[in-house]
Amino acid sequence: MRKRHKVVCCCQPAAAPIEYQEAGSGVPLLAVHGSGGGHDQGMGFAAGLASQGIRVIAMSRFGYLHLRTPMPADASAAAQADAHVCLLDALGIPKAAVMGGSAGAPSARQMAIRHPDRVNAVVLLVPLAYKPPTQADSAPPLPAWVEALILRVIGSDFLFWSALHLARDQVIKVVLATPPELLQKASPQERAQVDAMLEHILPVSLRAEGLRSDTAVGKHLSPSPLGSIRVPTLVISARDDRYGTYASA
Repeated sequence: MRKRHKVVCCCQPAAAPIEYQEAGSGVPLLAVHGSGGGHDQGMGFAAGLASQGIRVIAMSRFGYLHLRTPMPADASAAAQADAHVCLLDALGIPKAAVMGGSAGAPSARQMAIRHPDRVNAVVLLVPLAYKPPTQADSAPPLPAWVEALILRVIGSDFLFWSALHLARDQVIKVVLATPPELLQKASPQERAQVDAMLEHILPVSLRAEGLRSDTAVGKHLSPSPLGSIRVPTLVISARDDRYGTYASA
């Protein structure tokens, strides 16, 4: 059974609340969601582990479902990593594995770098990360007008709902960075998972602050001291990811 909670991490300057849910029991795993997510998305991609002896803890990052996890003045990956540790403190968890998907990867990495004594494994899924200039990118950057249109759409529940129903393939291509034609070959279970992921972005207005922050962070990525991460680490990406995370990975 999944449980939903709201906690206050008093070690933060503003004692800001962090919403989370958890499922399963056993080895603790902090699931850090990507763009357009929240604790619901994190649980969506990690819930299957709850039946494998894993205690899955899925939280909402800064600005997501922001009536519950608000956007602080410092919304950097480092600050978010510190908030991850605050959540573990509030739950009485001394050490956990951390899994960061897409835009959740920067804070997952920072958690392992800044708090090595609190992390025992790292998993990064299609991670938003610095790409060395020598690495070829699998996808060109979006034109400025397309990015502006996307930011407008993600601020409106009606516009995003309309896009889902009138231009679904474009939403899959731009928001999920997935070639729509691949879904035609996917299993019914995978197509259902994609549909659920898209529908769960609504209400997008409650995630808009986080989406805008992720967009800004993605434009100013810098190298991380990855050599300081000494725990087992698994990095997963795909060559045809339109966000170019394969080169970053």
